[in-house]
Amino acid sequence: MCFSAQASFTSGVVLTAIGIATLSKVRKPEQKLFAVIPILFAFQQFAEGVLWVTLRSGGYERLQDVATHIFLVTALIIWPVMVPLSVWFIEGVKTRRKILVGLILAGGVVSIFYAICLLSFNVYPEIQSFHMVYVNNFPGAPLGIGLFFYAAATIAPLFVSSVRRMWPFGLLIATSFIVTGLFYAEYLTSVWCFFAALISVSIYWVLIEARSKASLLATEIQH
Repeated sequence: MCFSAQASFTSGVVLTAIGIATLSKVRKPEQKLFAVIPILFAFQQFAEGVLWVTLRSGGYERLQDVATHIFLVTALIIWPVMVPLSVWFIEGVKTRRKILVGLILAGGVVSIFYAICLLSFNVYPEIQSFHMVYVNNFPGAPLGIGLFFYAAATIAPLFVSSVRRMWPFGLLIATSFIVTGLFYAEYLTSVWCFFAALISVSIYWVLIEARSKASLLATEIQH
């Protein structure tokens, strides 16, 4: 997270609890990938908590490197594919599923790009003005294009989905991305992941609604 170790660890604990509660409400296998999103955000917050502690205490370079890559691999490689794929699994409308396939492919390209960057260029964490920043020398022009497709892969699926309550969830995520880009551009990766992590608690609300709708439909069919 972007403010302190305590905030990172606290949000990690809260997200873990929300994620476990969300998974407990899942009744269909295709919902599990979407339901596990808060838990992955929790791992990211725990990783940044470790970075806050180790950077302020000094030393622990190996642990810092592990925590940095846990955070960045999740943020830059896993999310661009996992978000559209998890929405594709729970989508029932064929035309929308076709659009989501395109977004999965776009996310895959973004993931490959960032994977190459992480393997080819140096990256290290720093605390700057009470924020965590991941200093890197990734190529500038491709990075800008990659950021566009990253946003498309991680935000657009939430608006493509026909699942009720997914649209408000997407609106919150999109708003947080815009706000972060405007006011925290230098710390985009860390700050937006924090906002998105907090917003991910809405997944519980989305899946509860989907479960209620499915139960109502089953009752109507029986009668």
